[in-house]
Amino acid sequence: MGRRAPASWVCAGGCQDAAEPSPWMNSRALRAPLLPVFLFLLLLAAPGARAAGYETCPRVKPNKLNVHLVAHTHDDVGWLKTVDQYFYGIHNDIQHAGVQYILDSVISALQADPNRRFIYVEIAFFSRWWHQQTNATQEVVRNLVRQGRLEFVNGGWVMNDEATTYYGAIVDQMTLGLRFLKDTFGNDGRPHVAWHIDPFGHSREQASLFAQMGFDGFFLGRIDYEDKQIRAERREMEQMWRGSTSLKPPTADLFTGVLPNNYNPPEKLCWDMLCTDSPVVEDPRSPEYNAKSLVDYFLKLATSQVIQRSRTCMTSMYHALSLFPGSGGYPWVKGEDALNVVIPFTITASFLSDLCSAFIRSTKEIASQCCGPLSV
Repeated sequence: MGRRAPASWVCAGGCQDAAEPSPWMNSRALRAPLLPVFLFLLLLAAPGARAAGYETCPRVKPNKLNVHLVAHTHDDVGWLKTVDQYFYGIHNDIQHAGVQYILDSVISALQADPNRRFIYVEIAFFSRWWHQQTNATQEVVRNLVRQGRLEFVNGGWVMNDEATTYYGAIVDQMTLGLRFLKDTFGNDGRPHVAWHIDPFGHSREQASLFAQMGFDGFFLGRIDYEDKQIRAERREMEQMWRGSTSLKPPTADLFTGVLPNNYNPPEKLCWDMLCTDSPVVEDPRSPEYNAKSLVDYFLKLATSQVIQRSRTCMTSMYHALSLFPGSGGYPWVKGEDALNVVIPFTITASFLSDLCSAFIRSTKEIASQCCGPLSV
C-alpha cells in the first residue's frame, strides 16, 4: 500500500512541531498539545449515515464535552485454544469463547438500532464467518460498512506481535487482511486506524510501518505501568510518534494514543458474562433503579480524562469473547443503549477527526502541519 495524501480533515502521519522531543516507547517522538484519551468500548455514530469513513462522523460541539464511545471485541487468532476452537466455540472448559456467535449477535444488534456502531479487527475470523453467510446477510453487512456503522480497524489477518516478528511477515499478514477488505467492500472497508490493544510491548518499527501504510492513527493497550502512570498524570496519553530516525518526516510520523484501561471498560461498567457489575436499571419505579447514578458516574470519569483545550475524549467498552445470544451479549447492548441516551455512539475514525478540529482550535500552526487545510 502506498502512502496516500491525507484528507483535509484527517490527522495523518504528518504532525510535527518545534517543541522539545520527549521519549515515547524508548524512541524519538514529537510532543504536540494532544489531549488524553479515555477509552471504554461501545457502539455509535449518527443515524442515517450513507458513506463510510470520516464522512459518517457525527458533528461535534466545540463548547461541549465530546465523548466518543467505541464498542469492540478482541478475538485471539489462537491462544489457549486453536483457531477453529475459538471460532466455533469448542472446548469452552478451557476458555468460553466462540467468535462466530460474536459476529452473529453484533450484526443482529446493529440491524435492530441505527444508533449502534461496532469496530472489528481480526480478518482471519471475519473472512471465515463471511464465507459462511448467505447472500442476503452479506448484503446487510455491506450496507452496515457503507454506512460507517461497522468499521474495520487495523485490517490485518491478525493483531501481530511486535517483539519477535520480522517486518516481512508483518507486511504479508497485513496485506492478506487488507486485500480481503478491498476485494469485499472496496474503499468502504479501508481501515483508517491501527489498533494494537493486546501485544505486550510496542516497537518504533511497527509505528513506522503503519505510518507508511497510510494509517491516520494508532491506539495501544499495553505499555509499562510506570510509563503509563506518568503519562496519565501529565495528560500525555497521546503523542505524535516519530517511527524512524532515517526516513524524512512526516513519512514515519503517526498520531498514537494509549487506552487507559488496556482494552477493558472502566470499573463498575462491565456487563460482560465474565463480570459481576450491576446491569443498568432504567425503570425509576424499581428499588434497584441506578441509571442516573451510573450515567453521572460515567460522565465524571469522562470529564477526568479531558484537557479543557480540546473538550474531547474517547471511551472504550470491551465486548469480551462473550457476545452470545442469551448470555453475555444482551446485557452489553442494554447497558450501552442506556449510556447512548446521553452520549451518542461513534467509531475510531470519528475520534481522530474530532482531534484534528481540536488541534486547529488550539494551535493553528501545528494543526496545519498535522491535518492540512481544515476550517472549523
